[in-house]
Amino acid sequence: MKVAHSVHASVFSHEKGNEDSSKILSSLLDFFPFSLEDEKLKASKTIAHGFNEKNIIIFEVVLLKDRHIRLFLGKLKEKMGVELRQKIISQAGTRLDDTLDFFLRFDKKSWMEGKKLVLTDLGECFHIKINVAAFPKKKEIALSIIKSIFQN
Repeated sequence: MKVAHSVHASVFSHEKGNEDSSKILSSLLDFFPFSLEDEKLKASKTIAHGFNEKNIIIFEVVLLKDRHIRLFLGKLKEKMGVELRQKIISQAGTRLDDTLDFFLRFDKKSWMEGKKLVLTDLGECFHIKINVAAFPKKKEIALSIIKSIFQN
């Protein structure tokens, strides 16, 4: 059963904080259980202008193939403890929007320093957006799919 149409994983690198963009990109790639290059996928890099004309680099990887999505979600679940998965399930209703996009934010520092997934509501994070494949396209169905992804 198809669980998602797409997965977008992204992170910002701030020039003002003297962040090491290559380290941040490498940490983003650590979310993937396969080599992007081997799978003919790319991490895109976009430069945006923030406050005071400081540059912000946005790294993003988009997964569209079912096989890639399943492997990604499987590894993500594997990296989570039971408590984190339960927390995500309990918050699922507030993390799902009307277009059935499901949002997770993981603390940047925790992941980069110890590969530990910690949910956050702050901006310094890795963003994961999962477009849930629900048919018919209803929130209740999407929530049941999310629960099936993150249950033990």
